[in-house]
Amino acid sequence: MRLKNITCLLLLLSFISFSCNKDETEPNTLRFVHIMDNESSALTVSQNANSIGTYNIYLSSPQFFEPVKVNYTIVAGNGLTEGVDYEIISTSREVSFLPGIYDMPVRIRWLSNPVDESKNNSITINLVSTDNPAYTIGLPGPDSKQKSLTITKI
Repeated sequence: MRLKNITCLLLLLSFISFSCNKDETEPNTLRFVHIMDNESSALTVSQNANSIGTYNIYLSSPQFFEPVKVNYTIVAGNGLTEGVDYEIISTSREVSFLPGIYDMPVRIRWLSNPVDESKNNSITINLVSTDNPAYTIGLPGPDSKQKSLTITKI
């Protein structure tokens, strides 16, 4: 009986050790930056809002040891006026991801002011470039989604 138990135990251990690497996959080596809010590239803010919006730029990468800089632009539509409809709090148009940091904010203060619905009342944050060619802009794939985030004041 004891020999049978030992044999079963050895068979079980050998099965476990051989099956451990059955589903092993390569670690994620993709490197990219993207911007989104709740998995969306477009969102709205009320014309009555008097608040600060925080819109995060995300870095997806295996562990890294050198800072990664990302440049972006902010483009307002013809229906919005800076100082009247919004204020851009983030003064630089560059964020720097230090090792261990994977999201960086862009902040816009929304001011309560009615909008003309016949005009373009949006602000678009566009990711432009990185200082490291190993990082792509937008999600991997042919569409490169999430290269920009559009916030429309309604």
